[in-house]
Amino acid sequence: MDSLTQIALGASIGVAVMGRRTAAWKAALWGGVAGLLPDLDVLLDHGDPILNMVLHRAETHALFWLALASWPLAWCVSRIQGQSHDLRRWWAVIALALMTHPILDWFTIYGTQLFLPFTDEALGLGSLFIIDPLYSLPLMAGVVWALRGSLVGWRANSFGLVWSCMYIAWSVVAQQHVLQHAHTSLRAAGLSTEQVFATPAPFSTALWRVVAVDGDHLHEGFYALLDGGRPMRFDAFERGTALLLQNAGHPQVQRLQRFADGFVSLRQDVNGDLWISDWRMGQYPNFFFTFNIGKPLAAGQTPPVATQERRSMAVGAGLAWLGTRVLGTDIDPPRGP
Repeated sequence: MDSLTQIALGASIGVAVMGRRTAAWKAALWGGVAGLLPDLDVLLDHGDPILNMVLHRAETHALFWLALASWPLAWCVSRIQGQSHDLRRWWAVIALALMTHPILDWFTIYGTQLFLPFTDEALGLGSLFIIDPLYSLPLMAGVVWALRGSLVGWRANSFGLVWSCMYIAWSVVAQQHVLQHAHTSLRAAGLSTEQVFATPAPFSTALWRVVAVDGDHLHEGFYALLDGGRPMRFDAFERGTALLLQNAGHPQVQRLQRFADGFVSLRQDVNGDLWISDWRMGQYPNFFFTFNIGKPLAAGQTPPVATQERRSMAVGAGLAWLGTRVLGTDIDPPRGP
């Protein structure tokens, strides 16, 4: 999730755990700091944009390492606050704020390496969009209210936490409903249902984007909860299967294929350069992550440093479509830049 939401979640946890044992602003401050810490890995540059992508949400998001780091961090905080007698309580704040960060990230589609150092598999359920006001705003409002120091404010903060849990549960239920409907629509169209994902369109769980792999094509469709039982429509796009097979030994292709669970496409431009796209984020043709990985490699050749494509989207047209489509009006998404 976005960093502001992670700060709000950590701050809310801090207020809830510390209660009246310290000033609400102190509990919110240290909880918020701990909630932000895992995302500081964005400051690391691994020398290649694909490496930066796949190594984000790695060690700093691993539950094992965060659990180990929580105690010394809590010890420091308790000393700074002059509350050594409340070390265990501060440890609960820091540990929960640190570890709920990657757990919340797991509900997005990006991919979080929760179980390092035991496995480097990136996990992403994909039931939440990275920015969702319906999740974040109640959390933020509860924290702000709690900073006033009243009992009502503390209860508002608790409500924000309960709401956040209920909203996550709702997102998973909604996702399963969408997937079931998508499978029915895909089978009716004679398409494969072996490799399918569903993830929310921006800013809510009322509109969902579904992508399915079927042979040489990727099929993209959208489903609003207000669509009712109407079958989904899918647009087909070339996956570049032949190119993927020809370049199966390319380290960058292997790296992104594994990270994106195979939801990638590969194309070759007029100059012979290969462009690989992660289909999980964005929509055709405006993906968040598309990289130029150079020309096909000869045997033993070292791959060049990738470059990330920067596409400018028509934000106004996209938001207008989003506002119309979420209400159940079946109109085609904008496909231009």
